[in-house]
Amino acid sequence: MLLSAIATGFVTGAGLIIAIGAQNAFVLRQGLQRSHVGLVVAICALSDIALILLGVAGIGALVLEWPQLLQALRFGGAAFLGWYGFLASQRAWRGSGTLAPDQGNENSMQRVLLACLAFTFLNPHVYLDTMVLVGSLSTRYPGMLQWAFALGACAASVAWFSALGLGARLLQPIFRKPNAWRVLDGCVAIFMLTLCLLLLLHPLR
Repeated sequence: MLLSAIATGFVTGAGLIIAIGAQNAFVLRQGLQRSHVGLVVAICALSDIALILLGVAGIGALVLEWPQLLQALRFGGAAFLGWYGFLASQRAWRGSGTLAPDQGNENSMQRVLLACLAFTFLNPHVYLDTMVLVGSLSTRYPGMLQWAFALGACAASVAWFSALGLGARLLQPIFRKPNAWRVLDGCVAIFMLTLCLLLLLHPLR
């Protein structure tokens, strides 16, 4: 039963985070540039772990009672995604993507840190997925098995973000070509702007 709970938690967590999203696109880009990858992976994984544990502890029920907070996050997230999508479209138009990390900029790490936190916590769906959905599914397991389920979900998050951020280097031969960066940034721009519109046009329920 213990291994079954862990395995189910792992599959559930993987199914929620592997689906392409704004956060994943950001982690991939940082991994390709090899720019503060460890920091980005750590923030994403630890944030997921914290939210999952809070959800299993029962905090997820409170999220549903604060619709105003989720709506505020919805508009804040839409604004951030719109701005990031605009920047990505500029990079695609100018062909300014590169494998080289942003060097000579003292605020580079700070910018990456703030962007990573924004991608993580300004997305209202992250609370619904981790705190509400994972928290609710964990209640199917009694006692300590509930935390075994949470352990599996947390392990999936650590495994995915580590593989995405650190494994992105395997794609570097492709992204030595400037046109590959233009395609990537163009896709990121379309994806981010689409998510922005979806957040604005479809209220959370």
